[in-house]
Amino acid sequence: MMARRSTNSSAREAPQQVTLSIDAMGGDAGPGPIVAGMASSAAKNPDIRFIVFGDAVQIKALVARRIILTDRCEVRHADGIVTMDAKPGQAMRNGKGTSMWEAIDAVRAGDAQVCISCGNTGALMAMSMLLLRKIPGINRPAIACLWPSRNAGGFNVMLDAGADIRADAEDLLQYALMGTSYARVGLDIDRPRVGLLNVGTEEHKGRAELKAAHDLITAASRQENFDYVGYVEGGDLPSDRVDVIVTDGFTGNVALKTGEGTARMISELLREGFNYSPLSRIAALLAMTSLGRLRKRIDPRRVNGGVFLGLNGSVVKSHGSADATGVSAAIKLAFQLGQVDFPARLAARVASLSTPVQSDADATVQGFGTTK
Repeated sequence: MMARRSTNSSAREAPQQVTLSIDAMGGDAGPGPIVAGMASSAAKNPDIRFIVFGDAVQIKALVARRIILTDRCEVRHADGIVTMDAKPGQAMRNGKGTSMWEAIDAVRAGDAQVCISCGNTGALMAMSMLLLRKIPGINRPAIACLWPSRNAGGFNVMLDAGADIRADAEDLLQYALMGTSYARVGLDIDRPRVGLLNVGTEEHKGRAELKAAHDLITAASRQENFDYVGYVEGGDLPSDRVDVIVTDGFTGNVALKTGEGTARMISELLREGFNYSPLSRIAALLAMTSLGRLRKRIDPRRVNGGVFLGLNGSVVKSHGSADATGVSAAIKLAFQLGQVDFPARLAARVASLSTPVQSDADATVQGFGTTK
């Protein structure tokens, strides 16, 4: 069954102004690429506003060079910086006053709709959970990422991409609900197709919690607005068979890093191959248009931005090494989430899971819990 995409422009909300809270100090290269990405996004979208946290003197100097950011960017000073090697617990205890903390807190206070940070993932998740709290009914938040695929929209959604290495059957069911909500907003798919990542598609394969989750998601799909395609394998991540891939954070993070590394290797090998000889360089010129399309499809910067799902506020995690292009991609994603009040939509989706299905979930989990 093919996923139905929304083709009616009135189905999506009319453009409205969205304010984004930016942690300008979390990236590997400092605030320079972040401000450049802000300027790039501002030039494309007049409805974006920014509140930027970090070294005010440094940030204001960078903003002053970008005329497009005039009157669209408020700079708020924050003394501290959360380093990449900081432990989540340490960041929670000592994070107040850092650019990351203040950027998240701006969402909690209602000053901004979405927070964006290129900083330490563990610290960002820990602070986000502390300040924003989990949506009622959510056991574990998840990180959702976009995966280049053969689908018409060019991407699939995968979660969890590393928020928590553990996930039991009920967690995986909640990931399915969160993933379908995200696919509707981020990919404009009316009825997403959900697959559960496993070592094979046969029903007898997989760990006990996967078999339990299989039954739970099947039951939920009968009353929720999504189609469950069953088990999927690693090869289905970029396929057009599915729109949302559900897995635990350990497996998802390994898959994500493997995919990014493979994309970089392909780009490097193509560059080396076409520079090998004069004839190969001529071939590269002849194939330049096709190579450009390929580079764009596999460029990790285009899908930069993992979304923290399950919190009372939207947080987008950008790569620490993101350049202006990558930051701009994360801002575009944050803008989409901010326009539709995504946490409220997600809370309604989780709450819609009826009592009978929850009762089935408890019975199924208990049954599989005794399976050897």
